[in-house]
Amino acid sequence: MFMKHEKIAPARIPEILEAAETAGRAIPPAFPLDATVAVNPFLGQTGEDLATASTRLVRVAGARATRSLPDYAAEFAAGRMTEADITAAWEAASPETRPAAPEVLIAMAKSATDAAPTLPLPGIADLAAMATGIDWPSIIEKSLGLWAAGHFDRGQALWSPDPKGSAFAAWRAWASHDLTPEIAGLSGFCAHAAAAPDTTERAILRAAETLGLCGRSAETVFHRLYMDMGGWAQHARWLLWQAELSGSSDTTLADLLAIRLVWDEALLMRFPDLAAEWEATRDAHRAPVEPDAETVALAILQDATERAHQRQLIATLDGPGPGADSRPHLQAAFCIDVRSEVFRRALESVDPSIATIGFAGFFGLPISHLAQGSDVAASHLPVLLKPSLTTTSHADPATEQDIRIRARTSRAWGRFRQAAVSSFAFVEAAGPVYAGKLLRDALGKGHSSASPQPCPKVIDGLTPEAKADTAAAVLKAMSLRDGHGRFVLLLGHGGHVTNNPHESAYHCGACGGQTGEVSARLLATLLNDPEAREGLAQRGITLPQDTRFLAGLHDTTTDQITLYDVKGDDPEIAGLRVWLDRAGKIARAERAATLPGATPDTVAARALNWAETRPEWGLAGCAAFIAAPRSATGGKSLEGRAFLHSYLWQDDEGFATLELILTAPVVVASWISLQYYGSAVAPDVFGGGNKLIHNVIGGIGVTEGNGGRLRAGLPRQAVHDGERLMHDPLRLSVLIEAPADAITDILSRHPGVRALFDNGWLHLLRMQDGRIADRYRPGLNWEPIVTA
Repeated sequence: MFMKHEKIAPARIPEILEAAETAGRAIPPAFPLDATVAVNPFLGQTGEDLATASTRLVRVAGARATRSLPDYAAEFAAGRMTEADITAAWEAASPETRPAAPEVLIAMAKSATDAAPTLPLPGIADLAAMATGIDWPSIIEKSLGLWAAGHFDRGQALWSPDPKGSAFAAWRAWASHDLTPEIAGLSGFCAHAAAAPDTTERAILRAAETLGLCGRSAETVFHRLYMDMGGWAQHARWLLWQAELSGSSDTTLADLLAIRLVWDEALLMRFPDLAAEWEATRDAHRAPVEPDAETVALAILQDATERAHQRQLIATLDGPGPGADSRPHLQAAFCIDVRSEVFRRALESVDPSIATIGFAGFFGLPISHLAQGSDVAASHLPVLLKPSLTTTSHADPATEQDIRIRARTSRAWGRFRQAAVSSFAFVEAAGPVYAGKLLRDALGKGHSSASPQPCPKVIDGLTPEAKADTAAAVLKAMSLRDGHGRFVLLLGHGGHVTNNPHESAYHCGACGGQTGEVSARLLATLLNDPEAREGLAQRGITLPQDTRFLAGLHDTTTDQITLYDVKGDDPEIAGLRVWLDRAGKIARAERAATLPGATPDTVAARALNWAETRPEWGLAGCAAFIAAPRSATGGKSLEGRAFLHSYLWQDDEGFATLELILTAPVVVASWISLQYYGSAVAPDVFGGGNKLIHNVIGGIGVTEGNGGRLRAGLPRQAVHDGERLMHDPLRLSVLIEAPADAITDILSRHPGVRALFDNGWLHLLRMQDGRIADRYRPGLNWEPIVTA
């Protein structure tokens, strides 16, 4: 029998609902597989420092936001982190919480003793499992996952249970007929779910009353439940993110909390003897989230490892290199992605008449694009922004209709193969036909390059004034007011991989998980347009008449370049291809040294291998973001670990470009860096698990094995080579060559960005004349960096 519910006191309603809202905002969004972008897993904790966030994470998920003490001890023993680094980190820490002296931390770094395993505060399901011997957390996870996989399906399943209704209403209808809980021992659960309040808000309030929650305890109790749901909660957070981007809202995240609370409410009612233990846990949730001495020490040691890497940057960036003596024959503009750094160095080494540029891979074009044969537009810009232009690659109407018919036929054939009635008959009858294809794929011979789509164009076009305004804005942001080469090659990027549900994660984050092809081709077309070029002079841009803009795509898995919209018999283009091919060989040779089992000759083949779990390292190793002239970094190896954004502050009127860099590319780079960081230090919480046992669910994400919790974040194979971490978990060091007062002014006007630096989620260093000169300190302060 269930316990009688008492009505919640009206005075407590606002605090409970506020706690639910706060807990939901602490969950990062997880983007679906067709447009995966990196997300900062600590997105909801950027208002507090690392030690406090780590304490909260232990409470709600049983994991720290730092590495373990033996990890730091290994850094110290190897000489990568020194006593001077630890002392500097101690001096920068808060005097109220840091150890009495840096020697305490140095002694810890010389020890390899690990702390006791961290466990979250137990939930009601955990307490019920200990009391009954029944694995209630697993039962809830599998039941919720089974329902969610159908409800949130994005076209993978042939049938979905009431996908259009609210999540809470759909689940109530499902749960009132699901006998799994009752078979496991939770008698009366179907009736309890059916009798749940008819709105999400009432369900949360009723469960909060049953569980005896107040505002102080409810926030981390709710956060704990969201963390238990893993990627399902993160998918719901993405739905809210998308809704708010378009000016609306979404209740799915709250719906999931209500669903999870109904389970806990039923368990507590069914097993009332848990009340005393739950009361003790509830009291622990009321306590303030304050780090203990060990957590503070680990956070300071984390800072010390980051200062050690900054020492390397200070030594490498020792002043500007020689400037160009003449006009470059080729200027190649790459995305700021860390993988571009290797290719840029390689390309510049091929010929002295080559210069490279770094800029966000969407090239400043806020577009939503309709691909050929598609009815749905995809955003090709950072997820922080909203598209304002719609483009298309649709062919002429007759051809486009044929393409759509073929696409629909292919989809119908695929669904026929999957259908319950026809799938077994299909394997029996048509299976042998696929033997040859399977053999070709296994030998890496099955891939054929698809023909490029028609060149993208803006739907409804642009006026001559709009063309010139857009072209001028992009060139100014790229610090390309003058000095243009004979050829300017705009290179988007993407990573070709085979049999990998996370393929979009290898594409361009600045393009929303798409490749940069569309943006590069559209911009090249615009900058070659006579109407756009005619208006550039009036907008302060000097563009030589013979400068020609080209578009291409850098495949980061193979380090091969594809050029678009050019004639194959052009002798000048042939010369450029030779340079690009030579640079690709140099880049592959450098990358082969870190890829397990690879040689320079086999790096490209990994893209075609359907069994390859590590086709490339993606952005693993990312550790710095540098916005400065290329003269500050040119000819210096940053080992593929730095985002490189070209920036010349002397040409930046009113520092509008600097403001854009700090509020968009820096934030996107921080998301990437912190996703890799979270997947490395807390893989069970923020990682995607083992690729070898992944199953794709609904086009949303993956689970490990047969259902259950959706896994967001990076697979283990993306950060680990099987023996050691290949991503060094460091918070990003942001280096900007610009006046300190200009940077300070921008941070003062953008509190969300400032919080990333004030709370230590990013480091900010100021460059001057190609050298690192100052370090940002919380509170809009700067301190000079003194080198020996």
